[in-house]
Amino acid sequence: MTIRNLEHAFAPKSVAVVGASGRDSSVGRVVFENIVTGGFEGEIWPVNPKYSQVAGRRCYARAADLPEVPDLGVIVTPPETVPGIVRDLSAKGTRAAVVITAGLTRQNGLRQAMLDAAKPDLFRIIGPNTVGLMIPPLKLNAGFAHMAARPGNIALLSQSGAIATSLIDWAADNNVGFSQIVSLGDMADVDVGDCLDMLAGDMHTRAIVMYLETIPNPRKFISAARAAARVKPVIAIKSGRHEQSAKAAATHTGALSGADRVVDAALLRAGVLRVNGLAELFDAAETIARFTPLKQARVGIVTNGGGAGVLAIDRLIDLKGELAALSPATMERLNAALPPTWSHANPVDIIGDAPPQRYATAVGAVAADPGTDVVLVMNCPTGLGSPLAAASAVAELARDGMIGGKPVLTCWLGEHTARSGRQILHQAGIASFETPADAATAVSYLSEWSRAQRALMRTPSSRSEDVAVDREALLSIFRQVAREGRRMLTEPEAKAAISAYGIPVPETIVARSPEEAKAAAGRLLETSEQVVVKLLSKVISHKSDIGGVVLNIASAAAAGEAARAIEARVRKHSPQADIQGYAVQPMVVRKQAQELILGMKRDKIFGPVILFGAGGVAVEVMDDTAIALPPLDDVLGGDLIGQTRIGRLLDGFRDRAAADRQAIIAALNGLSQMVVDFPCLVSMDINPLLADAAGVIALDARIEIEPERLEEPGPNPALAIRPYPSGWEKEFSTGGAHYRIRPIKPADIALYPEFLARISPDDLRLRFLSPRKRFSDQALKRFTQLDYDRNMAFVALEASTGALAGISRLACDPDHSVAEYALLVRTDLQGHGLGWELLRQIVDYAKADGIGRIEGIMLGENAKMLAMCREAGFSIVHHPSETGLSIATLDVR
Repeated sequence: MTIRNLEHAFAPKSVAVVGASGRDSSVGRVVFENIVTGGFEGEIWPVNPKYSQVAGRRCYARAADLPEVPDLGVIVTPPETVPGIVRDLSAKGTRAAVVITAGLTRQNGLRQAMLDAAKPDLFRIIGPNTVGLMIPPLKLNAGFAHMAARPGNIALLSQSGAIATSLIDWAADNNVGFSQIVSLGDMADVDVGDCLDMLAGDMHTRAIVMYLETIPNPRKFISAARAAARVKPVIAIKSGRHEQSAKAAATHTGALSGADRVVDAALLRAGVLRVNGLAELFDAAETIARFTPLKQARVGIVTNGGGAGVLAIDRLIDLKGELAALSPATMERLNAALPPTWSHANPVDIIGDAPPQRYATAVGAVAADPGTDVVLVMNCPTGLGSPLAAASAVAELARDGMIGGKPVLTCWLGEHTARSGRQILHQAGIASFETPADAATAVSYLSEWSRAQRALMRTPSSRSEDVAVDREALLSIFRQVAREGRRMLTEPEAKAAISAYGIPVPETIVARSPEEAKAAAGRLLETSEQVVVKLLSKVISHKSDIGGVVLNIASAAAAGEAARAIEARVRKHSPQADIQGYAVQPMVVRKQAQELILGMKRDKIFGPVILFGAGGVAVEVMDDTAIALPPLDDVLGGDLIGQTRIGRLLDGFRDRAAADRQAIIAALNGLSQMVVDFPCLVSMDINPLLADAAGVIALDARIEIEPERLEEPGPNPALAIRPYPSGWEKEFSTGGAHYRIRPIKPADIALYPEFLARISPDDLRLRFLSPRKRFSDQALKRFTQLDYDRNMAFVALEASTGALAGISRLACDPDHSVAEYALLVRTDLQGHGLGWELLRQIVDYAKADGIGRIEGIMLGENAKMLAMCREAGFSIVHHPSETGLSIATLDVR
């Protein structure tokens, strides 16, 4: 249900406490007193048949007896009573409740009974087993936390009540305030995704911090997190970092893609910054909420103490940060202004006697350097310079927490005088920290958050979704494996499978006996210098572990002997082993190639994930891999490569040429498309994939499938991120012109400048309800990079030129009950029916996607669009609160 009726919980005007009590030390008493003493200004009604009064207020026996309908119910009663109370509150007209009561479980049936009682009226439940809900701006403390939180602009979502109360306590001593605090409890109904959707649009919330233990609905969570992270910083702790997922027996990928790595990949793709400590949640929020994402985070450091600068660098490098290289011009400027004994390097040590003007000059020079993205200013207390004066000098340079348009972070070491210096900096909007390590960590927050935002707002350089595939060929292979009752493909089958999705493989001949292996080798040796003979078995996956691979064979006779030797070793290791024969292939010798691994597995939470890294027989020992969620594209594939150490080697070094990175990305895209197309895929290894300047070639592959799911159609429903909605493409002709209509892709951003240039100013005003002269890059990315789970846009492209001719768009609410539509056709192409076709496309899509109603907001003077809507069956009314606007609505159920 997502956000439906949640506004009653997040902004209540009245509260009923069911189970309010006058008994000492009871939860009902603590909860009721917290609400009353907290100063909540709305109506507060106690409900309990045992009392006529609670805390001097009239107490009602039942919800039905209440004088008005409460916006929010707070339930603190024995578990067996909760389903009936939910039913009573719902009948009264209440639409949301916080269920503090524990003990409503699946095992005893009470959880489901509670949900059944809530379902008819879409009654929303936070909990059960929760500490409660706190909304400090409303002075509402609807729970049993030991203290109230101060108002602020950070929202806290916590799956642990104990963590929530601990953070409230910590925040009180650290001057941190909250807009919302939600203890989610068991999340029987309202979960973290629902809350993210609510908070994304909350004007009082500047940043969202989360403590997560589980993610019960990953697709909804990622969709909601992506929506929230586009408009405000989202920071998360996910506990259980060192819990390892079960290692898959058949593939290396299962051993290398531990659960925590998948969480990292998911949060990165959602634009969420992940931190590891509770206090870091707020430090990170206070840091990144001040700034916009950076392309790079090269740090320039100014300090009056060399040791402090070194400590900051140590921590910065530990966190994979980057020190700025100061330009010659900056060095000259610093030489002219600083004593001869300054460090002549970054960190810029301006010496312990530095007066305020020296600070200002050095900081200004470092901030102006083109190679600096972030400025870190440090101060160590000395008897020769005033920390307060230095702080004032830095504060005077800053505008909105930046100097020269670049983020500035500070570290004033010490306690007595440093505390006052930090206050001066805070008042100027500059983040200040107590230790060099804290300051360097804050830089890493900004760097990692910027990286997450880049992953969220990707602009692919090409239409990488258009992978050349032969789905029917792969389906035929899988069907043969299923008919034989197998889950594992043989090596030749696996190679044929990945070849069908564009991943190059060497020619492989299947030999059933050593004699056939000899003959096959003879044929291959006519064009190759050497061959390889490998065991062919339907049950033995890791052939190298038992001597099932022989390399560098130069003659046919040697190939026959190699096959016999393989059989002898296998029989010795496992007398009953199933030997189907031998795979004979050319010995691929590419001396400058890197050995890579590509793979996929199913994560128990996020579904299919893709792995990339350094391959070969020592892949687990090397452990140089990275994880990403499919679907991938060129840019996301490139980013995945860039997360590994071997990714840097692929760029070339010494006499080794750079590998063909585009060929590697194409292989990743092919693997990603396989995952999208076939829900039956369980796991896969392509290891090694050789990569050099000539391209890539897969020397070995393993694939495991789930035969019973073979005929399930794609796209894979287990994907945590909904893939490109293929199947919604069509051709359209009108007035002698031909168009291709299809869902929008991120690469379509390149078509927008020409498209917008060919739309009249008046048409732009009518579409966007006000004059528009230009659109920022960020706005264009938002137009083209959609979360297909909740938004859709169709583009009409001229068949002859590929130019953008028109766009129709749907923006759904999180419930998929209502979607706002918009339509824009190039001015020179209007009046020929293209707009009608784009409108029909979004109506058809809305019906297929289960959207209940579409509506559009338009200027009352937009006569052409209003006429079109009336003819299409829309009902049109004046906007209830905006003069000059009309709302067109169409029910599509």
